[in-house]
Amino acid sequence: MKRFLTGCRIFTGEALLSGHGVLVANGRVEALLPADAKPEGAEILRLSPDALLTPGFLDLQVNGAGGVLFNETPTVAAAHRIAEAVRPFGVTGVLPTLITDKKEALDAACGITADAASVTGSGVLGIHVEGPFISKERKGVHNPDFIRAPSEEDLETLKALANKLAPHNARVLLTVAPENVSDASLADLAKAGVVLAAGHTAATYERIEEATHMGVTGFTHLGNAMPPVQNRAPGPVAAALAGRDTWCGLIADGHHIHPGLMKVMLAAKPAGKIFLVTDAMPPVGTDAETFILYGQTIYRRDGKLTTEDGTLAGADIDMASAIRNCVKLLGQPLTEALRMASLYPAAYLGLERTYGRIAPGFAADFAVITEDVEPLETWVQGAVVWSKDG
Repeated sequence: MKRFLTGCRIFTGEALLSGHGVLVANGRVEALLPADAKPEGAEILRLSPDALLTPGFLDLQVNGAGGVLFNETPTVAAAHRIAEAVRPFGVTGVLPTLITDKKEALDAACGITADAASVTGSGVLGIHVEGPFISKERKGVHNPDFIRAPSEEDLETLKALANKLAPHNARVLLTVAPENVSDASLADLAKAGVVLAAGHTAATYERIEEATHMGVTGFTHLGNAMPPVQNRAPGPVAAALAGRDTWCGLIADGHHIHPGLMKVMLAAKPAGKIFLVTDAMPPVGTDAETFILYGQTIYRRDGKLTTEDGTLAGADIDMASAIRNCVKLLGQPLTEALRMASLYPAAYLGLERTYGRIAPGFAADFAVITEDVEPLETWVQGAVVWSKDG
């Protein structure tokens, strides 16, 4: 069925348009037309004149949501439930994220990802494997008992999965500590299509530079689980900011990184190279005050998720709130904040010809929001999958 969405302003991912509508068919954008057009055979849907139609948001780091923790249940149903649980926040695509765990959990998560991503409209864009190939020194809340170097079997599993996901426009994002993974392994993974990020790392500036030549193209939750910048040991944060071609994920909750430092990060990187992630956990989208991770209770307090001793354990933020923070805390224009949640993560995954824009041929995945970034509707494949009005 063809639908013509009209009546509100449109942010295409590049420009704000008034007086236009979006024609969608077969899950794709077919055309941008004058708002008063009457395309033959199309159902005309008039959106609120106070609303803004934007590309749907993409979240590349979602450990859980809606009461589900991917580590606890690495299944197709759990991956789909996580994607569904974040739709009220304008999110149309996610990478369910498996943090450091035993090998059986990693194998199970990798084993179901292609099935989860192959379901049309599921919102699952692959998987983010965050560990176990990380640094014990910078483990954060990750369980050190499971941290290890990748085996040949691990490498083959990840490469095979990347190959299997590619036809579905889905990706494997792998976070590693480059000091604990060989150049040959990094290059081999990158060549196979695995998207590589440095994170939970104590690597030197020099080692990070070497790793980027071997295929590391990004940084996971920049500034977290990394050593501070020092004058004679600038480390991974400085290397990330100095790199012109690398991307950085940013948790803009005001707790993980001081707003002043986030402003510095945004000023240092070229436009388009910092994108938003939530690092969400099971309480997001619920009123739960606790959850269990690695057998210990995690507490939801004061906008943070922490262990009893105060260690951060993921984040208590949704993508719409992260966008608002970019505007209110960091002084970013709304259009740039929206790109940080859509076009830029799509580009990092190499999916910028499918997601992140409202243009002919792109996925008809949209967020309908107010000027204050309060979601009103979420569209996937040209159909409403969530509405504030039910």
